[in-house]
Amino acid sequence: MQQCKFAIGLMSGTSLDGLDLAFCQFTENQGVYRYEVVATEEVSYSDELRSRLGRAHQLSGFELMRLDQEFAQFCAQEVNRLIGKVGITPDFIASHGHTVFHAPELGFTTQIGNGGTLAGLTGIPVVCDFRSLDVALGGQGAPLVPIGDRLLFSEYDACLNLGGIANISFEDGAKRVAYDISLCNIPLNHYARQMGYPFDREGAIAEKGRIVSPLIIQLQKLKYYKKPYPKSLGREWFEQVFLPILEETEASSEDLMATITEHIASVIGANLPDQGKVLVTGGGAFNSFLMKRIAAHTQSEICLPDEQTIKFKEAIVFAFLGYLRWRQEDNTLASVTGATQDSAGGAIYWISKK
Repeated sequence: MQQCKFAIGLMSGTSLDGLDLAFCQFTENQGVYRYEVVATEEVSYSDELRSRLGRAHQLSGFELMRLDQEFAQFCAQEVNRLIGKVGITPDFIASHGHTVFHAPELGFTTQIGNGGTLAGLTGIPVVCDFRSLDVALGGQGAPLVPIGDRLLFSEYDACLNLGGIANISFEDGAKRVAYDISLCNIPLNHYARQMGYPFDREGAIAEKGRIVSPLIIQLQKLKYYKKPYPKSLGREWFEQVFLPILEETEASSEDLMATITEHIASVIGANLPDQGKVLVTGGGAFNSFLMKRIAAHTQSEICLPDEQTIKFKEAIVFAFLGYLRWRQEDNTLASVTGATQDSAGGAIYWISKK
């Protein structure tokens, strides 16, 4: 059995809920990988930080670099706090960062949370910038979680994550397939915040609304849904394509949220396998109304794991991606991203152990 490794995975998603930290232990024995979660932490963003992250793509170059440093300082503070609670120093930190730009068709993707700063302020090596190599190899740079789905959650026929964006991964013959299905929490949180709520708890607001049928029909015709995979979405698509359609209608926020929920559920249902077990994680899994509507659009068995896995699966998997990179093993699948080859993505900021 290979020596176990301790790692902290950091994840900041497009839904802007906060920073997820997962302190994990990994082992490998003859190609079989195991993980144990030592501790987790969910740190909500202040209103100011959430606002700055939400408009990061609109900042000047100077202000974006400033936010890059400040977000790294925030991450380092929370990592040091978690290490203090656990009493174990991890071998490395695996940080996804926070996505500001995602334009693989233009050859770039940008996640802030400077890895050098994070390493310097924690004294711990950092693996970061997981997406750039894949983009350079012609891939989407996303999604990255599917290799974790394959190696850590193989008992399920498909893995569905409901974050700011809904994505899925599953085995298609001998290869892993994955792609972004649709938006999920990004539009729902957008309208909930307009009403003064951080999010729509359990989908209670949407459940009170009425579906705007013409809007559903219009959304279903969006070109993205007809594109073959590999494919991925970013906040830009919400702002440039999805949101303008919603803003053309005079429907109430409740009706818009009901319509968006039904749209998301129907598109997701159309992308689930005809049968089998589907693992569902991410913040959207706590939206009971959305889950009810997804179940109405599929014959698959919807499986909700324990709360820790629902909340922290992506942070756990990014710790695992760092573990694979540390071992110089492939952590990005070309069958998923459309790149010319598999790769071991991630820049390493090394801190000497002398």
